[in-house]
Amino acid sequence: MKVKDLMHKGALCIEPSTPIKDIAKRMRDDDVGALAVKANGQLVGIVTDRDITCRAFTHGDNLSKLTAESVMTSDVVCCSPEDEVEAAIHVMESKKIRRLPVTDSHKNMIGMLSLGDISHKVNKELSGEVLRAVSAHH
Repeated sequence: MKVKDLMHKGALCIEPSTPIKDIAKRMRDDDVGALAVKANGQLVGIVTDRDITCRAFTHGDNLSKLTAESVMTSDVVCCSPEDEVEAAIHVMESKKIRRLPVTDSHKNMIGMLSLGDISHKVNKELSGEVLRAVSAHH
């Protein structure tokens, strides 16, 4: 099975200058835990609900001045829609990440693969394996 068969197609994206208050509202309204950060059409980072909680609130600056760029993870691990699901799962396990952006050959984000996507469409043994690995304490 390929990543393209499991991923959420399309992706919610924000600009690096987006205030974290707006990011949190969008996550709440769209019921998502991560938003891709794009600049000039390219994926440059990802902001998760955990990033907001752990980075923004411990940053020490005025929260109203923080932006996506202030809290995002910039070294984003991605996969291709043509990758085998097992390969994507291995990446998620080894990097302990819950969401894996799916990009085309030009680094354009075309979807997101999440633990939820995996749990609904692969066998219980494989989905349990990735869940245990990703949820393990670092």
